[in-house]
Amino acid sequence: MFVSVVLLLVCLYFLIIKTRRPRNFPPGPFALPILGNLLQLSLEDPVKYVEKLRRTYGNVYSLFIGSNPAVVISGLKVMKEAIVTKGVEFAGRPQDLFINAITMKKGVALANYGLSWKEHRRFALMTLRNFGMGRTSMEDRIHGEIQYLIKTLESNIGSPERMFHKAASNIICQVLFGTRYDYDNNFVTVIIQSVVEITKLINGPWSMLYDSFPFIRNLPGNANNQFEPYTSPVTMNTLLKFTEHKKTRVPGEPRDFIDCYLDEMDKVLDDSLFSEEQLNLIGQDLYIAGTDTTSNTLLSGFLYLTNNPHVQERCQREIDQVLEGKARVTFEDRHKMPYVQAVIHEIQRMSNTVPLSVFHCTTKNTELMGYSLPKVMDYCLETFQIESHHCLIFTLNYFFESIL
Repeated sequence: MFVSVVLLLVCLYFLIIKTRRPRNFPPGPFALPILGNLLQLSLEDPVKYVEKLRRTYGNVYSLFIGSNPAVVISGLKVMKEAIVTKGVEFAGRPQDLFINAITMKKGVALANYGLSWKEHRRFALMTLRNFGMGRTSMEDRIHGEIQYLIKTLESNIGSPERMFHKAASNIICQVLFGTRYDYDNNFVTVIIQSVVEITKLINGPWSMLYDSFPFIRNLPGNANNQFEPYTSPVTMNTLLKFTEHKKTRVPGEPRDFIDCYLDEMDKVLDDSLFSEEQLNLIGQDLYIAGTDTTSNTLLSGFLYLTNNPHVQERCQREIDQVLEGKARVTFEDRHKMPYVQAVIHEIQRMSNTVPLSVFHCTTKNTELMGYSLPKVMDYCLETFQIESHHCLIFTLNYFFESIL
């Protein structure tokens, strides 16, 4: 009996030690052994909790997800020091999260900082620019898709949410696969539904449990299997596209992103850098990144403008004045539309589609605002705080009156 009590006390001691903050570590709320601050977090509105902590502990503070410490960074000055001044030191990605088990630590968005990430980022940026990002050819694709959006709106077919998902999806599909799909096409419908469900799972209780309690990863029916019904359609459909491209491509004459990647594979002999597995995952990265946030921002704009017709009317007047009979607007016309630009920026600020950003981690022992952070310390950026809680456009029109 005595031995059992001693062992229990020793275990409790080590559990408590594991959730104690090291010297000069960012402050934060008291963390329970094993659970950390999980009981205080709200899956429905985590932003509300982290905002409360920011007001209590400042722009750099820590909390425990299970027994794993994480640092939350808020405020423009602090973020600038972390991701600009000390960009390399804060450029890592955690490699033991729920999503990493699905991406197999490959791709670009969630890959760790290193040679493979640098090469794929360089390649992706160069290729996307070559296929129109920031150029007139991308404007042409967007204008073409707008016509389909207008027809869909006029016919009242489907929900705005799925409509904007499919419109954004078609823009990135033309870059990735060189193909545009009808809104009722099965390929687009299946992939978008899978992406929506994957996003829900990543932000749901399975993800929290997986990240907080690593031992459950090896249990029967573990969290990895929860993703399979949704990741399989995405993987199978993208692999099908890659197979079609391999059969029809002409080396040196790329039609889209996939062809460019296959050309790069022919040049680079190192399979650890450029491979079909990497192509599959980087394709999924670009598809999700190019579809989800864009469609959610468009949906937010649709909502705000619908609820504020006076803002919508003023935007229309400014557009009509600038176009003066031209068939369509161009990206360069934005310089003559200060009010429309302000509305767009305000919509982006208010919609705030990723309020806590994606988790990062440090690549070496470093300091931030006087606090010591060890290597591979997870942290997230609270962009919600930077973007503030006030609505300038839809309640405080004097701001825009003063700049016009």
